[in-house]
Amino acid sequence: MPASSASDTDGPSEAGTEVGIDVGGTFTDFVVATGAGLEVRKVPTTDPQHEAVGTGLGRLDVPPAAPIAHGTTAATNALLERQGAKAALVTTEGFADVLAIGRQDRPDLYDLTPTRPDPLVPAARRHEVPERISAEGDILTPLDEAAVRRVARVLEEQNVQSVALAFLFSYRNPEHEKRAAELLRDELPEEVPVTRSSALLPEHREYERTATTVANAYVRLRVEHYLTRLGGELGERPVRVMQSSGGTIGPGPAGEQAARLALSGPAGGVVGALGVARRALGEAPRVMTLDMGGTSADVALCDGAVPRATEHTIAGLPLRLPATDIHTVGAGGGSIAHVDAGGSLRVGPESAGAEPGPVCYGRGGTRPTVTDAHLTLGRLDPDRVLGGTDALDMAPEAARSAVGRLGETLGRSPEETALGVLRVTNATMERALRRVSVERGHDPRDYTLVPFGGAGPLHAAALAEALGMPRVLVPPAPGALSALGLLMADVTHDASQALLTSVGTLQGDPASIQRAASALTEKVESALEGHGTPEVAFELDLRYVGQSYEVTVPLASPVTAPALGGAAEAFHDRHRRRYGHAAPEAPVEAVALRARGTVPVSPPHLPREPETDLPLRDAEIGTRPVWLSPGGPAETTAYARTALHHGHTLEGPAVLHQYDTTIVVPPGWRARVDAYRNVWIER
Repeated sequence: MPASSASDTDGPSEAGTEVGIDVGGTFTDFVVATGAGLEVRKVPTTDPQHEAVGTGLGRLDVPPAAPIAHGTTAATNALLERQGAKAALVTTEGFADVLAIGRQDRPDLYDLTPTRPDPLVPAARRHEVPERISAEGDILTPLDEAAVRRVARVLEEQNVQSVALAFLFSYRNPEHEKRAAELLRDELPEEVPVTRSSALLPEHREYERTATTVANAYVRLRVEHYLTRLGGELGERPVRVMQSSGGTIGPGPAGEQAARLALSGPAGGVVGALGVARRALGEAPRVMTLDMGGTSADVALCDGAVPRATEHTIAGLPLRLPATDIHTVGAGGGSIAHVDAGGSLRVGPESAGAEPGPVCYGRGGTRPTVTDAHLTLGRLDPDRVLGGTDALDMAPEAARSAVGRLGETLGRSPEETALGVLRVTNATMERALRRVSVERGHDPRDYTLVPFGGAGPLHAAALAEALGMPRVLVPPAPGALSALGLLMADVTHDASQALLTSVGTLQGDPASIQRAASALTEKVESALEGHGTPEVAFELDLRYVGQSYEVTVPLASPVTAPALGGAAEAFHDRHRRRYGHAAPEAPVEAVALRARGTVPVSPPHLPREPETDLPLRDAEIGTRPVWLSPGGPAETTAYARTALHHGHTLEGPAVLHQYDTTIVVPPGWRARVDAYRNVWIER
């Protein structure tokens, strides 16, 4: 989508150039933001990924000093593909099997043969040393330094590339971990990093803390290596890297705590969707986001803010680090359709990815995908994908042939089979959207659906119909919204400290929590040094005494006895809303104190335009038969989205083509364009 001109602005008309770069499973997206608007470019993702970054920048007219905001899948892929470093765990004597024991959770209650992913560190590389800290932080058994040195020699013999260090109760007293880390760094080669649990995650729950520390050690070298090669492509440009939490950070801290990048790309999409919605709906929009790319679909529910969680899971592995609250399913444009052993049509989670990609890409793919189904139904125009450039040569006959072969096994025509593929895909995404809304007490009808990713706008209206949602908001550049969100994300750093003390005790003597708040503030300011002076906000993890899990609530600053009382009241209220009951008379325990430092960034300028006086027919590019229902093809008007302007309104059925996506407007729905060039699809 070419840069647009500004006539009425939300800020200065001239701004410095910034570039958002988001690496996806199929494409790497670029958004260049200037004072005049946005320019979007997509290039196929390569292996190694940094080469696609260099290719894309080479095709754009970007000043050599333009800052970069980057979303990467390096950490995610290392965990999903089990291609991280050869890591080891050093832990307290008697606790080497914490990783293998884990929790007694059963995600599939009726699965008679449940399995769990293997630990990232096998038993042979899990080592113990004599030491012991009590639950109160007292030293019960001094650290055996000679044992640490012996372990270091074994690690060298095992050719270990990265070390995770997690001692029992080190969140209470990190003295032993700090000393053991010093000894290991002295004994091991310089290129072998050591990740301390007390530095990464000073919180309780041994399994989650150990697993998170191991995950960081596992992905750290791959991420650092990627960021180093990326720096070679970017030259002297300043770089910010997106974290799972929805904030960006410099490449140095990003590499050291690489596990914080596990949801880097999806987090950018949620930030971008919320930023676009705020301009269109006001400061506290209620939206549900749908990011459908080539490999997966990510959904989130935003009640005026980016939803955040203190823990998430990647490939069955717990990561107890702040993250955007996203639910992911295997439904993307490259998801492969197949018939299972019972004769049922299935779609995903296996994906064709970028290489070979869908059959229609002509890169060797032979198994039909969701993209092939859309092309078979006429919803995609092969001459207008990626603006009709030679970046992607679509082959509709190859797609129809592949879908037809699948249909033969089902006794269906190619079109019927393609419609079935899309219905199965929509059902998967509908369940995901219900999980983040209905299952948490939210009514989807109260929310606006914001679809993005290359495939999101193709499915959005059908999903809104299924969920009873009245409207869909399609941003100007939905296929690259994650890259735009990177430019909207503030610079942030999160830190935490275990408390495990009753709120009543803290109110009686708030000095201890004040010291913890001061220490966390220093930690956050140190991590954000060079980015500006951060605004530091605090939260408390609270629970009723005896409960297993906690609820996070804001804590006013300065941290005083009244502030603690206000947090307890907020906890009772939030507990009642989430679980349907509260017990204000019961004692409340403060489990952890959290600090989030934020250095605000100026979001990119998005131009407004006056209402147009150009006729709608100027945007028409013809009509063609499109299958939108089992009843057969309907004559459907196609529009060039770049020719649609503020005030244009059109009736479905229609398809809107643009460089980075295609938008489907079904019969019974209307589309209109607002001042920010968003397309609203409404009943």
